[in-house]
Amino acid sequence: MDFPRSPPAPVKHATALGVLCGAGSALFWAFGFVAARHGVLVGMSPLVLALHRFVWPGLALLPVVAANDPGRLGGIGWRRAMTLTFFGGLPLALSSYIGYVFVPLGHGAIIQPSCAALGGLILARLLLQEPLPARRVFGALTIMLGLAVIGAEALRTIGESGIVGDLLFVTAGSFFAIFGVLLRRWQIAPTRAAAVTSVLSLAGLPLLLFAFDNMLAAGFRENLMQAIVQGAFAGAGAIYLFTRSVILLGAGRAVLFPSLVPPFTLLIGFFALGEVPSLSQLIGLAIVVIGFRLTQMS
Repeated sequence: MDFPRSPPAPVKHATALGVLCGAGSALFWAFGFVAARHGVLVGMSPLVLALHRFVWPGLALLPVVAANDPGRLGGIGWRRAMTLTFFGGLPLALSSYIGYVFVPLGHGAIIQPSCAALGGLILARLLLQEPLPARRVFGALTIMLGLAVIGAEALRTIGESGIVGDLLFVTAGSFFAIFGVLLRRWQIAPTRAAAVTSVLSLAGLPLLLFAFDNMLAAGFRENLMQAIVQGAFAGAGAIYLFTRSVILLGAGRAVLFPSLVPPFTLLIGFFALGEVPSLSQLIGLAIVVIGFRLTQMS
């Protein structure tokens, strides 16, 4: 028995569907960033936030994995599944959420998606032989300039702890780039990726013993909100939509959808949290968006 597959889209509609899936995943991740920053601001542990992202989807999808060749995880195999989970599961989430302990919303919203795009371009060229024309190289360098502006602000206004926070987002973005390219290289179906990554991340559930008091202190309403946003939206839902875009568009194009995450996040964060981006963050965002645009042009 195999995991259910979505019927293939007609060729003429594949690009449009891929774009919709990619944009939807970007919106879901933006909600996840804002909710994570909110959680840290109200005192929730990054560990609790990370577990919310994977525990509930993992429990919900466990019967699906158990019913479909569990010995080989639906045909993926344990080696590949564990690799995907390392780069797209609990370690990635922890890097991202811990970063918000050190730096404001705008840093994570810009740095993590930018590093995901940069890493995806490079890895798609090295591992998948996807084209990397000069315009994309120049766009990648432009993105790096925008990231340098953000990093300079962290060092100038926050100090060494700000650099630590930014580097955590660099790590998370790089992990996600590897995750996306591996999906394309191994031709992993979206349902399989979302199910297996979430289920194997349940291995981190015992870590909750170290943060259970923090989870209780946050209250039912806050935990419910994080479970929905991190688990359903930023977790399994976003992974499913992203993997669909990877399959429909190719890794080199799909990994560029994180370019929508920074403006989505800053806009939602402004209205939901009242966080006003600094001038340096806005300048860095503008440079990064230009770089993203150049990387997407043929």
